[in-house]
Amino acid sequence: MIQQFYPQVDHPFEFELNKDMHLAAAHFIPAEEAGKCQDMHGHTYFINVTIAGDMLDETGFLVDFKQLKELVHKRYDHSLLNDHAEFSSKFPTTEVVAKTIWERIQAYLDSKQNRPSCVQVIVRETPTSYVVYRPKKKGEVK
Repeated sequence: MIQQFYPQVDHPFEFELNKDMHLAAAHFIPAEEAGKCQDMHGHTYFINVTIAGDMLDETGFLVDFKQLKELVHKRYDHSLLNDHAEFSSKFPTTEVVAKTIWERIQAYLDSKQNRPSCVQVIVRETPTSYVVYRPKKKGEVK
C-alpha cells in the first residue's frame, strides 16, 4: 500500500477523517490557451477528501467511507468528465474538478444529522501535479 501525506488544513473540530481514492477518467479543455490539453486525454486521478466534525452519527461514524466512495468514484470513474452535467458550463480543469467534488460531498454532509464538514479536497492529476481546494470560511474575503 502506498501512503500519501498531504497538506494539513487547520480546523477546530475534534474528529478528522481522510479518504483516499483513485479513478480513471478522461477530459479535455476546449480553449486555445490549454495547449495540448485541448485534446481528449486521460488520467488516473488520486483524490483525497478530508472531513471534520465534532459529533459522530448513531453508528459511531463521522461519515461512512463507503458513502464518500459512492459520491466520487462511482460517478466519475471510467468516464469523460466533460460529459457530466456539472461541467457543462465550466471546463473540467483539475481546479474545477476539486471544487466540484467538494460541492458534491458537502451537499451530502449537509443532509446528515451530525453535520460534518468537508474541509479539503485534493486532486492529483499526475505524479507531479495536484490541486488543493479548501472552501473559504464564512466571512473570509474572496
